[in-house]
Amino acid sequence: MHKKHPKIKKNDKVIVIIGKEKGKIGTVLKVDSEKSRLIVEKVNMVKKHARPSAKTAQGGIIEKEAPLNISNVMIVCNKCAEPTRIGNRRLEDGSKVRVCKKCGEPMDE
Repeated sequence: MHKKHPKIKKNDKVIVIIGKEKGKIGTVLKVDSEKSRLIVEKVNMVKKHARPSAKTAQGGIIEKEAPLNISNVMIVCNKCAEPTRIGNRRLEDGSKVRVCKKCGEPMDE
């Protein structure tokens, strides 16, 4: 059985709250809800040795982002620019929207 993580989605702005990358802010590039992991732009960079192939014509040492655990990041609100938790609210038209727990503003625009 896999866990769903609807709270953090692709293109959300997040801050790392634990680990060697603590305090860094970046945009979510990919979310793997099965493994509870996500990849954040320019955070948790690792060096990978690559052989020349169709994808990497040159080969050599490539720097790329490694996945982080979802629990190690916190979403940053667009309005109040604070790290926050997320709640859900139904609008008048019946659609669900994610809201900031600190300022109460909707996150999905």
